[in-house]
Amino acid sequence: MKNVKFKNRIKAVSLFANVGIAETYFDDLGIDVVVANELLEERGRFYNHLYPETNMIIGDITISEVFDRVVAEAKANDVDLLIATPPCQGMSCAGRKDPKDPRNFLIYYAVEAVKQIRPRFVMFENIPMQQHTQILYNGDYLFIPQYVENELGDYYNFNEQHIVNAMDYGVPQSRQRYIYLLSAKTEDVKWEFPEKQQDIITMEEAIGSLPSLDPCLREETEKWRFPDFEEKKRKGLEVSKWHYPPVHSWKQVEWMIHTPTGKSAFKNETFFPKTKGRRIKGAPRTYMRMSWDKPATTIMQNSGVISAFSTVHPGRPIVESDDDTKREYSDARALSIYELLILSSLPLDWDIPEWASDVLIRKVIGEGIPPLLIKRAIESLIIGGKYDR
Repeated sequence: MKNVKFKNRIKAVSLFANVGIAETYFDDLGIDVVVANELLEERGRFYNHLYPETNMIIGDITISEVFDRVVAEAKANDVDLLIATPPCQGMSCAGRKDPKDPRNFLIYYAVEAVKQIRPRFVMFENIPMQQHTQILYNGDYLFIPQYVENELGDYYNFNEQHIVNAMDYGVPQSRQRYIYLLSAKTEDVKWEFPEKQQDIITMEEAIGSLPSLDPCLREETEKWRFPDFEEKKRKGLEVSKWHYPPVHSWKQVEWMIHTPTGKSAFKNETFFPKTKGRRIKGAPRTYMRMSWDKPATTIMQNSGVISAFSTVHPGRPIVESDDDTKREYSDARALSIYELLILSSLPLDWDIPEWASDVLIRKVIGEGIPPLLIKRAIESLIIGGKYDR
C-alpha cells in the first residue's frame, strides 16, 4: 500500500493509553497525539519516553480532577480523534470474567469524554467479550455495545464490523478485538475496516529465520545441560539486544524439551507437568508450544512464563519420536522480547527505555493492541473520507 496519511495533520487524545502502543504509527499517518492519560506512573513515564511532545496526564480518570483536566486539554487543543482502550481484565477469558469488576465500567468515562469533547473521529477498542458484558445504565443493566450506541448514536455513525482479528491485517498474531470506529455525522463518511488480507503471516515466516536460543535456567546446578547456551545467546544478541531467552526452571524446561511443535506437555506420556510425581491440573493450552504454520496465538502480559497460555516457542526437532522419553525439541523456552516485537507488529527498533524491566515490557506488549491493525483502520478512514487529497 502507498504511504497514506492525512493531508492536513490532525490532533488526537489517547485514554487508557498504556505506553502508546496503539499510537506507534500515528506520526506516519499525519496524527499528533497532544494529550494522553494513563493510570500507572511507570507506564506514563514509558509513554513520555516514546512521545516526549505529548502532554501525558498520569492519574485515575475516574477522579473528577483528572478527568476534567484531560477533557479541558483536549478541548483546548481542538482534537479531532479520541482513542480509548479501557482495561479488559474484568471480562477477559484469561481473567475471572467478573461482571462487577470496576474495570468493566471504565467505558463510562470514555463515552463521557466523547460527549464533552465531540471529536470528529472515535476509536474504542476492547476484547470481544465486551459484547456479552453488562453495565448499569439508568437503573438497568445493558450490554456495553447497547450503552455505547444509546449514548453516542445521535452524533456518530458506527462501523458495522466490530469483531476483527489482527492476523487478517498483516499482523503475525491471532488476536481478536472488538473495535468501534465512529465518525461524526457531520463528516458524512462511514468508517469501516478495510478488506481482510488474503495472506496470513505464519510464525515460520515471521520469526523462523531467527537464531535458536537455549533457555536460561534458574538453577545454577542445571546449566551444564545446555553447553551451547552462551554461543547461541551471542548469536541472538547479534540480531538484536532484545533477542535473548527468558529465565525458566529446569523442571518446566525438561517437560517442553520433550513436547513437539503445536502441542501441550499435558499430552506427553512421561514428561508432563507434575508435582511430587503426580500429574497437575491445568488448562489444555498451558505448557504449550505454538505452531510454525499458524500466526502466533494471542500474546498476553505473562508471555515469559511457560505455564501461561500458549507462550512457548514452536521449536525444531532434534530427535523425532512418538516416544516422548526419546523425543527432543529445541528452544524449550518462552519467546524473546524481540520475537514479541515482530509478532506484535511493533518496529524492530522500538525505542524501549533502558530502565524498563523485562516484566514491564512484556506486560505492556501483552496488553497493547497490535499497532499495524490500528494503522490499517485509520488508513481506511483516510482513503474513504478522501482526507489525503
